[in-house]
Amino acid sequence: MCTHAIGDSGNRTLLNIYAAVLKGRNDRRWRIEHAQVVNENDFHFFKDYSIIPSVQPTHATSDMYWAGDRVGTERMKGAYAYKTLLAANAWMPLGTDFPVEYISPFKTFYAAVIRKDAKGFPANGFQMENALSRKEAIWGMTTWAAKAAFEEKEKGCLEKGKAADFIILDNDLITCDPSKILGTKVLATFVNGEKVYGK
Repeated sequence: MCTHAIGDSGNRTLLNIYAAVLKGRNDRRWRIEHAQVVNENDFHFFKDYSIIPSVQPTHATSDMYWAGDRVGTERMKGAYAYKTLLAANAWMPLGTDFPVEYISPFKTFYAAVIRKDAKGFPANGFQMENALSRKEAIWGMTTWAAKAAFEEKEKGCLEKGKAADFIILDNDLITCDPSKILGTKVLATFVNGEKVYGK
């Protein structure tokens, strides 16, 4: 089951419906797509019923200019709360929400970790208490995304017996200066071990 929910009322309604069916911890991997604004009193549902929040990090940096005015100070405490959501199950898939947002995985990574726009706003990052680590962002875009679709035995990381889907970059996203992330270039792309892009 995968259902979209953005506002706190929509998320609460869906969390209660899921809880009534799931009846406790499980491995069904039912997801809430976006889980964008969650009431602080409702975060426990994700852990109690193994509900997976599937988030799109660029939503935070696209919405940050006006979100506070739209949802108010109180609701913002549970908005774009990626670190809090990750803590519920210790894993969380990340996506782009393309074509609503940019398809670039580098923008997704940058928004998850640095939580600024391409011009460096805001200077100290947006709600940095909910920024993900660089490794968490990579896992969310690869291993955890595969797990959310029950495909962790087929893809999501480079292991014997799995599809060799990977890219070669001109930059190390784990160690590079934050200012270098958005300018990262893909040198080659491999799908199932076959080179499909690059010189």
